[in-house]
Amino acid sequence: MRDKAIYTAKRLKRRMVWSAAGLCYAWRSEHSFRTWVWANLIAACLAFVLDLSALERALVIALGLLILAAELFNTAIEDAVDYISEREHPLAKSAKDAGSAAVTVTAIAAGVAWLAVLIG
Repeated sequence: MRDKAIYTAKRLKRRMVWSAAGLCYAWRSEHSFRTWVWANLIAACLAFVLDLSALERALVIALGLLILAAELFNTAIEDAVDYISEREHPLAKSAKDAGSAAVTVTAIAAGVAWLAVLIG
């Protein structure tokens, strides 16, 4: 049992290292990721300054984090497509556009949540 716990802890540590590397890569290479990080920091500060319930705070902060997740997926798609080929191809464009659309959809969801919280 102890060996399994050590093995699990080592795997968790590796996953955390890989995730941190991915976050650092996105921070260094993607202007839009950095922009969304700053926007989310501002939004989180507002969520704690404004008179919001815990559920409302959780909603707007969680949706902001989903924007970051979508941006990370978009970065992964763009990098994979660029790695495979530098030539333009309609499917490559569609993949990149869909990744970008995912970021937009999550941003709209976060915006709708903010509007609902502020108006309601």
